[in-house]
Amino acid sequence: MDRLSPHLPYAAPIEFYRNGGFRFAGMSHRGTLLCVPDGMWASPVRAAADIDAAALDLVFSTMPPVQMCIIGAGADPWLVPPELRARAREAGFSMEGMTTAAAVHTYNLLVEEGRRVAALMIPLA
Repeated sequence: MDRLSPHLPYAAPIEFYRNGGFRFAGMSHRGTLLCVPDGMWASPVRAAADIDAAALDLVFSTMPPVQMCIIGAGADPWLVPPELRARAREAGFSMEGMTTAAAVHTYNLLVEEGRRVAALMIPLA
C-alpha cells in the first residue's frame, strides 16, 4: 500500500456501507477500506481469511500509535486470531473483530470523539 496516496488524507466518518463499498467525505469507494488517523486507503483484503499482520501494516506503522483497531469482517462476526491480537497488544493498542455494520458504527463514534482509531472494513454485498 502506498502510504503517500490515500483516498483521503484524514479520518472521516463513514456515511454509507452497502452495495460492495463505502461512502465518506463526499467520496465513494468499492471494496475493502483501511482507515487510520492520517488517511483512508483501498485495501486488497477480500475476506476475513485474508486478514493478517501484513494487511494491517499501515495500522502497525502509524505514529503516534492508534488506541484501537476495529476489524469489520463483513456480514459475520470474526474473532481476531491470537497472534494478531498479541501483535496489536505489543504495539500498544487493542484490536476487535465484529461485523462491518457494528464496526462502522463503532468507528464513527470513536472518530467523532477524536480518538486515534484504525479500522479495516470489508464491504457488505
